[in-house]
Amino acid sequence: MFFCYFLEVAKYLLLVILIVLSLNEDAQSFDITGLQPTAPYSVFSTFSAESLSKGKAAFSTDAEILLDPDFYRFLFKSAYGITDNLEFNMTIPYVHKWADTMDGFEDIAVGFKHRIFDEARYGLSVAYILNASLPSGRDEFSTDGRFGGGLIFSKRVGPVKGHANFFYEIPGKGSFEEELIFGAGLDFSASHNVKILAELYSKKSHDSEKFDSLEGRIGYRIKAADMLYTTLGAGFELKDKSPEYRIIFSMTFLYPYEKKVIKKIYEEE
Repeated sequence: MFFCYFLEVAKYLLLVILIVLSLNEDAQSFDITGLQPTAPYSVFSTFSAESLSKGKAAFSTDAEILLDPDFYRFLFKSAYGITDNLEFNMTIPYVHKWADTMDGFEDIAVGFKHRIFDEARYGLSVAYILNASLPSGRDEFSTDGRFGGGLIFSKRVGPVKGHANFFYEIPGKGSFEEELIFGAGLDFSASHNVKILAELYSKKSHDSEKFDSLEGRIGYRIKAADMLYTTLGAGFELKDKSPEYRIIFSMTFLYPYEKKVIKKIYEEE
């Protein structure tokens, strides 16, 4: 049953994957993070159109091990439900041992995600994001800020949810190129507390005129408790772009925690 659902969603992504592959070019540059989603409404870097309900908050600590070149990245992320369909997001990335010597922050990114169509009513969830990065990072890890926006689409087919993102961003430094980002991901509910994740993430970076990065990612997310999610995954660069591999680990806490009340019903004899 799952295989049929998976094929139904995946076949729509095949054409997009082939198009992105044809647009890619080889390049070497630092991988700028930008605004990132917070679990559970995400794949890895692909946003879901779903959002936290009003008054809910999520706090995430992520760690990435990047290989060839070898360095570490730590992400501190948060999200807050302003209303049931409007969410504030923030990402603070920190780089450790870039080129074996450099440590420092990247630009801090903030954004607002607004869902404008719900799947229950329209058959497809649609949201848009307005985002900006503050020129707060170390020179080697910064584009002197940026601003932009994007569209998010989400659709459920049985136990599989598919997500697609399209982003356009303008770096603060005038000598840099405009950035384009495409993300597509699937999450499959393998059980009540476990989801299998798969993602394709491509970017036209600020120092390229074509898409110069295409990365495939796979992993899983466990709902360890009503307020705690853990995510583990791996990424593989499909073009000649650095870094070539990454290992991803994330822990997300939801607040406030609402304990479910189980009502017991007694029958009279």
